[in-house]
Formats: sequence, structure tokens, C-alpha cells
Amino acid sequence: MTVARIQHRTVDVDGVTVAYRESGPADAPVLLLLHGFPTSSHQFTRLMDALADTPYRLIAPDYPGSGRTETPNGFTYSFDRLADIVEGFTDALALDRFALYVFDFGAPVGMRVAARRPERVTGLIVQNGNAYEEGLSDAAREFAGLRREVPGDEEKVRGLFTEEGTRFQYETGVADTALISPDSWTLDLHHLARPGRADAQADLAFDYASNFAHYPAWQAWLRSARLPVLVLWGAGDPFFTPAGAKAYLRDAPDAEVHVFEGAGHFALETHLPTIAPLIAAFLPTL
Repeated sequence: MTVARIQHRTVDVDGVTVAYRESGPADAPVLLLLHGFPTSSHQFTRLMDALADTPYRLIAPDYPGSGRTETPNGFTYSFDRLADIVEGFTDALALDRFALYVFDFGAPVGMRVAARRPERVTGLIVQNGNAYEEGLSDAAREFAGLRREVPGDEEKVRGLFTEEGTRFQYETGVADTALISPDSWTLDLHHLARPGRADAQADLAFDYASNFAHYPAWQAWLRSARLPVLVLWGAGDPFFTPAGAKAYLRDAPDAEVHVFEGAGHFALETHLPTIAPLIAAFLPTL
């Protein structure tokens, strides 16, 4: 296996300094990798290495409020604004055509971008990224129902930003937690501890329920787009159930769906040797 030469760059998008990782030939087909919470583009480093022998350009940005991306004072943290910045990011890099890899928060961000610019999207890889009501666990519904104005709810949200809350997200539903590198969640904690980051992530958490109203539009896009779709899902995810993976077949009946027993929310952490070849085989269909 060739080790990917991952480059670390930044670009200005509407006053936001977007940090991103990139590997592969500049003129190759693009796979845009959109990370989840509470992590950053760092979550894709091992995958980018594993796909180094494929002739694709892999690009993974950090959202505002995550990773090394820097935002101006007064930036509004919402899923609409994250999508604005990612859409502007694709413009800044002149990405006229790209496939999407969406995980967790990456699903509502990427689906917004796809619905706005459907002509740009060549295919979709979904990894524990929900777009269906049946994919929401009881815990996810309870979390989405939290309101800032309700006493105690903000403390519940901010509990996810602690070491205990972060490790819960990585380890729940995982058969062998020794496969999870502590470097992942400790780097997440580093970024969460930066000035203003907890406030930004709290704003996004309270905005998460806004995504549900968009589900019908995203499903309609899937039905009309008829794109290649690969769905990869950790069965032990405490937030998004395997029913959410299988639901994609309703609107993309030719989708390839894989549910991994013993994997949790961060399925790449434990099942990369199984997942990477599936992605490598899927990419030529885009």
C-alpha cells in the first residue's frame, strides 16, 4: 500500500479560514469527505492512507467550529451556515463535480449542498449519516428535543463535550474498544477545549432538530438523482440505528448497503480494513 501524501491547506471562504486535508492527483475525480461531531477532518486520515493507491482526489475540510478552521467574531453556528461554507469551499477550490462521503453531521451538511447544487454531485457514500426518521434512536430523539431555554438542557448538551461524553460516542456499541486509538478522541477534546468551541458546538446541537424538516427534500433528491450510493453503518451506533441505513434503499433501490456488527458510531475506527476495500471498489462507479 502506498502511503498517501496528505497535504494540509487553508482557503478563505466568506471570511472563514477553512482548513482542509487533501491527497491524490489534482486532476483526478474528487471525493469530498465531510466529518461528524465532535471530530474534524482528522477522522479521515487513515482512510486517505488506505485509498492512496486509488486514482482519486480526496478532500476533507474542517467545519466552522471544528478542527483547525478559524471563524470571525459573530459567526452564526447553524447547519444552514455550515452548508453555506462547504458550498463556498467547493467554489473556492473550483470543484465542479464531486462525490460525497457523509458521516454524522456530514449528512445534513452534505445533503443541503447536494439539494442546492445537484448537478455537481456524482455519487454518495453514507457512513452512519442519517436522513430518515426511522434511523433516529430514542437517545437521538431525546437529544434533538433538548431546548436551550429549558433548565438543565444546556448542561446535558455540554456533557457530550467532556472526556466521558466523547468516549461514549466512540466506544458505545463497539465489540473491541482496544481497536479505537485514544489519539482520536483526545484530539477531539483538544479542539473542543479551544476558546469558543464549546459555545459553537452547543449552538449546533440545539439546531440539530432543524434537519428533520429537510428529510423529505433530501429523499426526493435521492429519488431523482439516481446516483450510485454506498451505505456503511456501524450496527451499535447509539444515535442512528441500522433501520436508517436500510431506509436509503427506499429512495435509492440500487444502493449497496453494509451494516457492521461490532462497530459503533465511528465505524472507521474499528472496521477500516473491511470498509476501505468496499469504498475502493465503489469509487470507479462514480
